[in-house]
Amino acid sequence: MTALERLGWKRLLNWALAFVGVLLAGLGPVIFSAFFAHTILTQVFWLGIAACSLIFLSAYVGMVSLAQVSMYGIAGFVLGNTVTQGQVKGLHLGYDPWVGILITIAVTTVIGLLLGAISSRSAGIYFLMITLAFAVLANTFFGQVTVLSGFSGIGNIQSFTPGFLGNPAENPNRLYYLAFVVSIVVYVLCRYLTRTPFGLTLQGIRDDPVRMGSLGFNVPLHRSIAFGFAAFLASIAGILFVWWNGQIAPGSIDLSAVIDLLVVAVIGGLFRLEGAWLGALVFVVISNYVRSVPGLGHIGITAERYHTVIGVIFLVIVLLSPGGLLGIWEWLQNQLDRAVLRPAVARPAPAEGPEP
Repeated sequence: MTALERLGWKRLLNWALAFVGVLLAGLGPVIFSAFFAHTILTQVFWLGIAACSLIFLSAYVGMVSLAQVSMYGIAGFVLGNTVTQGQVKGLHLGYDPWVGILITIAVTTVIGLLLGAISSRSAGIYFLMITLAFAVLANTFFGQVTVLSGFSGIGNIQSFTPGFLGNPAENPNRLYYLAFVVSIVVYVLCRYLTRTPFGLTLQGIRDDPVRMGSLGFNVPLHRSIAFGFAAFLASIAGILFVWWNGQIAPGSIDLSAVIDLLVVAVIGGLFRLEGAWLGALVFVVISNYVRSVPGLGHIGITAERYHTVIGVIFLVIVLLSPGGLLGIWEWLQNQLDRAVLRPAVARPAPAEGPEP
């Protein structure tokens, strides 16, 4: 088997697994329980989109942002303030849901562009700290400004959705399939963008920003636009989040949520877009089911300490593969390739001596 044939085998296997995954997700409400479909998988979809915004910046721009939770939180607060009516907290503007969606995406994207402009000239730990500071600031802001939220947050957002969606509490299948389709669109959009001249420029900036700047590319501008695009993705996750959760409060975007999203991205694979949804699936399943695993209480891991289990799994995955679960999968493919599918080395035929 030639190297080209081995590459085709791996690609075929990956496509087959992706097809099976999409097929199972598409049939989710039919083949899975209502709890697993509407509580687990719907959360996986919107959380995967949020993680995708983080992985996009990390994998293709070289910027690990801790502000993506704040971005989807801002989107949730903006949507709650613009569409709700008669709630205890919020502006109660009562706009049409479609108008609220457009305002939400626009405001979140603009804030992302501004934050990108502020942080685009920094790198490494300095960029990480700037985005972490923004995450803390956003959490404190919405907790202190009671006109927009306060610590109790904004509720009953599920009652103010577009007509085709209805109330997700009453029609959860509609939100499920909406989140499913949007996840596919977001993934395809990101993959397409990375193959455009803009995406290739971002990858060049990731690899060598000094050289790209010397070639005439505006590195801070490209980074700012990339951050704005990631904020756009996060705004979509925020809209789906408040429709799924029904309310938004500062506790939804606290430091714990920031760390959780980073864990999701690292578990799946911080350098592959597919890792966003894979990491979200593993994280959500562990978060929901580890509390009911028998025997954990005997070793001190109670329902309130499920983050301990997540932390252990996180460390094991990182130690085994910096590329996360997808990195482990690629390693297994390579091992199989070496052990089973490596072409036999042609041995030279023994030289024929003179006939006796």
